[in-house]
Order: sequence, then structure tokens, then C-alpha cells
Amino acid sequence: MQTINLEEKFSTFKKHWHPHQIAIVDNMQVLLAKLKDEFVWHKHEEEDELFLVQKGTLEMHFRDKVEIVSEGEIIVVPKGVEHCPKTQNGEEVHVLLFEKLSTKHTGNVTSEKTVSEYPKI
Repeated sequence: MQTINLEEKFSTFKKHWHPHQIAIVDNMQVLLAKLKDEFVWHKHEEEDELFLVQKGTLEMHFRDKVEIVSEGEIIVVPKGVEHCPKTQNGEEVHVLLFEKLSTKHTGNVTSEKTVSEYPKI
């Protein structure tokens, strides 16, 4: 049991779209990730995902709309909903993710951006 400084943790890695685990809460994990440009379209059949934008502006693209998530705001992507996170104009965005331990990085899709293990920091 100790406090976790998010800025300090973000400073320990540079790679985009590669989440790092900072905590576990029951069967949920807390992840930090740096995002830039466009991810991949995907969905998680059995898990919801919560995104908290710590720095920057995130565009969460859905097949029928785009939601803009600003610093200090969250968005929950319900299980089974196809989505594609993007950033604006090459900006680096820092996010905190809260999701089940069973959640696969790119859900139902495998791409060159897919990560199978998250470093613990």
C-alpha cells in the first residue's frame, strides 16, 4: 500500500500504444499508456474499458460517431462496441485505463500494434 504518482510513472516509458500496469484492483487492472496518431479498430466481447485522459485530447471513434475526451474526462467503452482511439494532429495523449485482467489489448483483432503482456511499473 503506497501512493502512486502518475506523472512519475508516465516518465518511465516512451513507447506509444503499449500499456503499462501500475495496479490491480480485484480482477481489474489499472494501466497507463501514451497514445499518438491512430490505433486499430477492435472490440472486446466480454469487457468494458474505462479511459481517463490525463494529458491531451483523445478522439474515441465509433462506427456511428466520434466522442472527444479532454483532459480530466473519462469515457467508458461498453463490451462488444467496436472502437478506434485516435489523437489529434500528432499530439501525444496520456491515458489511464481501467479494465479486467482478461482484456486483450486489441480485443478481437491482431495487428502489428498488438501487445500480449503489459510491463509492471
